[in-house]
Amino acid sequence: MEFEILPTELLDQYKLVIADDALTEAFNLLHDAELSTEGFSFYTSVASVYSSKIEGEDIDLDSFVKYKRFGVEFEPDYTRKIDDLYLAYQYAKEHTPGKEHIAKAHAILAKHIVHKNWQGKFRSVNMYVATPDGRIEYVAASPLEVPSEMDKLYGDVGKLLEENLTITEAFFYASLIHLVFVKIHPWNDGNGRSARLLEKWFLAETLGPKSWFIQSEKYYYRHHQTYYRHIRELGIEYPDLDYSRALPFLLMLPGALNDESTN
Repeated sequence: MEFEILPTELLDQYKLVIADDALTEAFNLLHDAELSTEGFSFYTSVASVYSSKIEGEDIDLDSFVKYKRFGVEFEPDYTRKIDDLYLAYQYAKEHTPGKEHIAKAHAILAKHIVHKNWQGKFRSVNMYVATPDGRIEYVAASPLEVPSEMDKLYGDVGKLLEENLTITEAFFYASLIHLVFVKIHPWNDGNGRSARLLEKWFLAETLGPKSWFIQSEKYYYRHHQTYYRHIRELGIEYPDLDYSRALPFLLMLPGALNDESTN
């Protein structure tokens, strides 16, 4: 397959490390939690809490489950952003990951993160990712480039969804989509949450609904320093990104699945 933006040079190397049989065995062990009901998903709560915690939200899973599953009341500010992300995951389960639906998912998850004028809308300013001490560690795509870069990504995702991918290929491309999305950084805020959602969304569309049970967001949070280090390894400036260095990041998603199968 030929793609407009997804770099595929690492696929053969990835397949030397990740085997279909091992992924399939671990994937088949996935099942929903006993706490889940028709109106409540435990693993969507896990995804929403830990993806939010990666971004610095002060929330714990037990409290959110008590709020979402059992109706225990907390201060609105404590649960609001996580609840928005939960709703975005629920929205994704009912739609395909295309241009309009990805924008709508961002509008849902960013309801209390960005102004309503920028919910589901591309940023119009330069975007820098900085360390806590104010040092610039990444310069994202120019706002003038964002629409065309995202159109390329949407096109590649659509092309992949028409293919009959192996489970190894599905994991590879899901992680790659996650990484490319983060590097474009299309929104004013909510990019990481969107990228982690899109990764799992693509898997679910490709491999089926059991994909929503993968606790990848929890794994990324538990290893968040490694997660960010692997993202940074590609380079500082968007035009100069070196995707030949992306393999350590791409291996984290199957690492999350294997981590679950051994616990």
